[in-house]
Amino acid sequence: MSVTAPAGFEAAGVAVGLKSSGEPDVAMVVNRGPLKVGAAVFTSNRAKANPIMWSEQVIQDGVVEAIILNSGGANCFTGSFGFQTTHQTAEKVATELGVSAGDVLVCSTGLIGTGDELFRSRVLEGVSQSAASLSVDGGVQASEAIMTTDSKAKRSVVTRDGWSIGGMAKGAGMLAPGLATMLVVITTDAVLDASQADAHLRDATRVSFDRLDSDGCMSTNDQVTLMVSGASGVTPSATDFGAALAEVCLDLSRQLQGDAEGASHDITIEVVNAESEQDAVEVGRSVARNNLFKAAIFGNDANWGRVLAAIGTTDAAFDPYDVDVWMNGVRVCTAGGPDRPREDVDLTPRATHLAIDLKVGSSTATILTNDLTHDYVHENSAYSS
Repeated sequence: MSVTAPAGFEAAGVAVGLKSSGEPDVAMVVNRGPLKVGAAVFTSNRAKANPIMWSEQVIQDGVVEAIILNSGGANCFTGSFGFQTTHQTAEKVATELGVSAGDVLVCSTGLIGTGDELFRSRVLEGVSQSAASLSVDGGVQASEAIMTTDSKAKRSVVTRDGWSIGGMAKGAGMLAPGLATMLVVITTDAVLDASQADAHLRDATRVSFDRLDSDGCMSTNDQVTLMVSGASGVTPSATDFGAALAEVCLDLSRQLQGDAEGASHDITIEVVNAESEQDAVEVGRSVARNNLFKAAIFGNDANWGRVLAAIGTTDAAFDPYDVDVWMNGVRVCTAGGPDRPREDVDLTPRATHLAIDLKVGSSTATILTNDLTHDYVHENSAYSS
């Protein structure tokens, strides 16, 4: 049931005509308490959509009653009119639910520049319809309503002894790190205060969503939200809750990676024996964003030279002539030179594993990416919400 699996939450997903397909396009998730705790992380893109600017203010006090999300239009670069639309949306949610607009988060996704009078009227209608459709079984419908170019909804649930975490995500393109990399709503019925929720969310996103770098393009609308109802009455240990939250975030990240626009390979880049975690991330990211490497994987070519060329552009500590590279379990490069023939590597499976041993320390990091395909170019040349 996604976000309604934990106790204390209701959700809905409705269709109001924002999408030309007629599919559901407005979702609402409501926290019925007893706690109304919220935390969120946002895109670090300086070009921010109106809902991001609104939600950044709402989250400051750590109180969230509800979140309203629409697909079919980003409401970004739509000027003061667009910000007024976001404000009116929150006010409409507040009126429908009997809460404060200052405790309502707003999210939008879709084509940048979309947000005219018709968009506003349909979003506001979506608020009314979703509020009337709220249900403890509404998590599935909500997860479907936030989809854009996604081919399937992304949902995840983890259950522990007396408490649980549920989540939904959307994203198939513009997946690059900036604290958050897509629209994600996570709910829990565990007992946490605002500072704990914020710390746990940042720890989890650091090793999950922030490590998903499908195409290097950072969105203007990215937001990951954690809502805490406390309805289970159970206070888990920090270790237990952190591990469960990371599990949900990693699961959703993998689902996002697997649905990346046009991709034919899901590439896991594991950097080991780096001097620091920062170095490991930088090295992994340099390969994930290298179009020559990504094109080689699309062609099932184990071109390890493109890996070394990519990591050589970083400031990380390592000797380029003392690096080992594995592709799908075959060491193709050792000490910066050829090892096994590239033809020994089978790159036909969708799941692709690249390991890079820097041999200078004990830190590690894993980056998730995809190959660069003809279909990716086609989808993004023809995309319209």
